[in-house]
Amino acid sequence: MLEELERRNYSQATTRRYLRFVERFAQHFGKSPDKLSPDHIRTYQAYLLKVRKLEPGSVENHVAALRFFFVHTLHRHEFRQFLPYPKTRRKLPKILSREEVARLIDASNSLFERTLLMVLYGTGMRRSEVARLKLADIDSPRMVLHVVNGKGGKDRDLPLSPALLETLRAHWRWLKPRVYLFPSRLHRDREQPITDKIVWRACTEAAKRAGIRKRVTPHLVRHSWATHLLEAGTDLRTIQLLLGHEDLEVTARYLHLSEQRLHQVANPIEELKLASVDQCSRAYHRPRRS
Repeated sequence: MLEELERRNYSQATTRRYLRFVERFAQHFGKSPDKLSPDHIRTYQAYLLKVRKLEPGSVENHVAALRFFFVHTLHRHEFRQFLPYPKTRRKLPKILSREEVARLIDASNSLFERTLLMVLYGTGMRRSEVARLKLADIDSPRMVLHVVNGKGGKDRDLPLSPALLETLRAHWRWLKPRVYLFPSRLHRDREQPITDKIVWRACTEAAKRAGIRKRVTPHLVRHSWATHLLEAGTDLRTIQLLLGHEDLEVTARYLHLSEQRLHQVANPIEELKLASVDQCSRAYHRPRRS
């Protein structure tokens, strides 16, 4: 299965997740997964939904992994009909207001965390993209941020806000990172990026300190940024390209963002009433082991 995933150039995160889900499927029945039947699949899906009470979206990820295993690894194409995706209820996501975003950022406990939250909201990047952001990806002369090898292996450019650039420069002058903007100090011999969980924890802990009752995650911050862009007059197609959504892949071949188009984006981070970056603590909190 690993060879088949690598042959199709699946991302490392997807590869790990698919292998883990198939392993859990096998462990549940105490047998090698290739020895399990459609009846086992039906029982397992019901178990995930009814016993473990996973969200349909989470079960959908399990189904995708099992489909890959049975169809692409074992070439049992008839198993596809026994692996339906669960029906999901589309919920309207809760959005942070601009005032809540400002409170979230001001509640950061260090310059490291403030910069991380500023990057999240100022770019709409995914948490894995923020964690792997390199200094070389910051093009300050052109005021552009490069997202390299994003979801689906795609690159994209994002507008770099002057307010965000000011914080990035303060962060660099203090921490002096060499390769990654957010290095993990768990690796002293060779600089490594922080984990996705550090980005997640920065959002949740800052939200608690800010007294925000909504469940604040990196994805909520990303969605809030996109919504605020739309409210500021940015057209929907531009927003979808900035977010790197795959469903506009064909359209994106013809709809290209120029530097001028990038700088016409009214970035909502400029309108936030934030405390001065000089008031941030320069204490570096060592990331906890995940």
